[in-house]
Amino acid sequence: MPRHDTRAEGPHFKPAPLPIARLDDSQRLACLRLIRSENVGPITFRALINHFGGAQAALDALPELSRRGGRTIRICSREAAEAELEAAERIGARPIFTIEPGYPAALAAIEAPPPLIYAKGDEQLLARPAVAIVGSRLASAAGQQLTRQLAAGLGQAGYVVVSGLALGIDAAAHRAALDTGTIAVVAGGLDVAYPPQNADLQRAIGERGCLISEQPPGFQPRGNDFPRRNRIISGLSLGVVVVEAARRSGSLITARRAADQGREVFAVPGHPLDPRAEGTNQLIKDGATLVTCAEDIVSALQPFGRRLAPKAQRFREPDVVLDAAPEPLPEVAGDDRARIAAALSRAPVAIDELARATDLPVRIVQTVLLELALAGRIQYHGSQLVSLTGAPDEDGLGR
Repeated sequence: MPRHDTRAEGPHFKPAPLPIARLDDSQRLACLRLIRSENVGPITFRALINHFGGAQAALDALPELSRRGGRTIRICSREAAEAELEAAERIGARPIFTIEPGYPAALAAIEAPPPLIYAKGDEQLLARPAVAIVGSRLASAAGQQLTRQLAAGLGQAGYVVVSGLALGIDAAAHRAALDTGTIAVVAGGLDVAYPPQNADLQRAIGERGCLISEQPPGFQPRGNDFPRRNRIISGLSLGVVVVEAARRSGSLITARRAADQGREVFAVPGHPLDPRAEGTNQLIKDGATLVTCAEDIVSALQPFGRRLAPKAQRFREPDVVLDAAPEPLPEVAGDDRARIAAALSRAPVAIDELARATDLPVRIVQTVLLELALAGRIQYHGSQLVSLTGAPDEDGLGR
């Protein structure tokens, strides 16, 4: 007979939604310090806030938790966090944390939303339904023309147009939607013009639209920061429209993110001999919705918006008070911790399967995984999968 009955905890572990609260200055500073501490990514941030009821209590617990996992981690200093917030204020950007009411509901509904985004411009756009338009940097004239038509039509239908401020299709979408509402998600800091050819457009969006980044001011984007950006583009949106894309394209990464997040994927067909159409034509073969005008997108999204709304609302609960009495973490016996570590490998496994394999309650498994994540010994994947890793990137997205 098993020592623990894991069945009572459900066959599939689901993380609890974060509490929603209005933050004062000290709580905001503590949240930023927690996010910028070593090995604290979206999944670990959620777990820490849910366990401890607030960022300061979680910060206080980090040294001991990471020590149990095998290594004491670096904790972001108060001075560094204050300097980052001051830099954001100087450029007119505001930090919005997942646990604040102003965080975009659609983005909060994805599996591992960024714990913090910086916003500059019209934040009311974040509350409106949005559609992303992405595509080739080396776009054809016809592709850019169709992009402008799609963006204008979506704007007239009440949708905000989201894109990544890249050359080509992205820039055409932003320009066509400046008057009706556009959001640009950038891979670097909001004060870093990238690409430099779009510096004027970036400035205009910061004044008339909204700029979004999860990176601090002054941050220069690296290669692995663009896939991170892409998950925000799709996460903000009800659907993603790909206009032109080669077979190996960042736009296809955005489309895959959208599909993983349960969003609609649209693609504009192209000539079979045009390399810029290989990716979009393949998307259509794989099941993406073929579109040639804005009306196609609007018609397809009407039922989808109704399906997403209840899911997003679960992450926008009524305001609660943070820094309440923390929920104590369960005591973990040394042999239980060793059993969980031994059951892990480099092959991703579901958390509830770990509980079954070790014959331990899910809450004990969660606690040990939190310790191992802070020590940089495990990697989280989508669909509540975890694996051992030799890299200190706790969410598999790069830091």
